[in-house]
Amino acid sequence: QVQLVESGGGLVQTGDSLRLSCVASMLTFSGHSMGWFRQAPGLEREFAAAIDWTGVTTVYADSVKGRFTISRDNAENTVYLEMNSLKPEDTAVYYCAATNRDDSYALRDYRRYYFWGQGTQVTVSS
Repeated sequence: QVQLVESGGGLVQTGDSLRLSCVASMLTFSGHSMGWFRQAPGLEREFAAAIDWTGVTTVYADSVKGRFTISRDNAENTVYLEMNSLKPEDTAVYYCAATNRDDSYALRDYRRYYFWGQGTQVTVSS
């Protein structure tokens, strides 16, 4: 059974940094694009960043562009989300997900992903 396990969340202050990790098991990791989504209380799940299976193509939401960096290590079956200059509005549960799509449009759409992790909480205090 495919498992995606996120870690690295926590409570930080405005301007701080965090690095999230997502380790995949029982998944042909190098054959899947990976995405990070987030969901704040009372709001819909929203796209944050994605990376194609090669690691060459990355896509970001405008709200995180220039502050977040997504990367992957196919040898370690791990995708990362480096988050810098964090803001209170970044507070959410962050989920990683896997898809077999690799076009930029599909990578932004949570409906294109079919494996999901349980999420890790990120809280940014002002």
